[in-house]
Amino acid sequence: MTDDLLPSRFTDGLLAGLPIVLGYFPIAFAFGVAATGQGLGPLEAVGLSVIIYAGAAQFLALALITSGAPMLVAAFTLIAMNLRHVLYGPALMKRAGPAVRRRYAWAWAFGLTDEVFGAALGQLARGRRFSEAFMFGLGLAAYASWVLGTAVGAFAGGGALAGWPVVEAALGFMLPALFLALLLSILTRAQIPVIAVAVVATVLISLLISATAGILAGMVAGALAGVLGLGGRDAG
Repeated sequence: MTDDLLPSRFTDGLLAGLPIVLGYFPIAFAFGVAATGQGLGPLEAVGLSVIIYAGAAQFLALALITSGAPMLVAAFTLIAMNLRHVLYGPALMKRAGPAVRRRYAWAWAFGLTDEVFGAALGQLARGRRFSEAFMFGLGLAAYASWVLGTAVGAFAGGGALAGWPVVEAALGFMLPALFLALLLSILTRAQIPVIAVAVVATVLISLLISATAGILAGMVAGALAGVLGLGGRDAG
């Protein structure tokens, strides 16, 4: 049955990453503009995207840095916000199967953002064979667009979006909208228990502690439920 699977070359990964590229570039552009507007140099703004590469967390990092927050506080805040990424690799490997090659997982796993993870799961659900070459292509497309978008925004300057407040506000919704679209494309009945666990954890912790803690709890609980196989297997 494996002969019927779609090929997974490096170029296939690049092509599969095009929807992410279209979503990442304008958001990264907005980050570059915001970073230089807050007093960072263009190279410093690009450096944040090259090293941190964490989407919404970079906007939080920018706010923490410019507000004078201690470096340890900023570091631990970003780690907590992105803790869910630790679970993406095991969840993806579980979906791909135990026989897949993972020799270079230490390298391509760096590119497992929310959207890359969702796109990879979507490709597997549609009959794509898992390969590390494909993951490198998918991750590189997303990473390059984020860094390039940041660079263009940073060198455009902090006032590049000053005349377009509606556009600037709308860019904040693009990342969650893109991730939601990727998830909805692979949603099946078998995954409803995992979603239910994430929703319950989010609501409960938000009511007991705070909305920030609730979001983090929901992400971790949902990822753990997926890794533990709560959602079961799809038919076929």
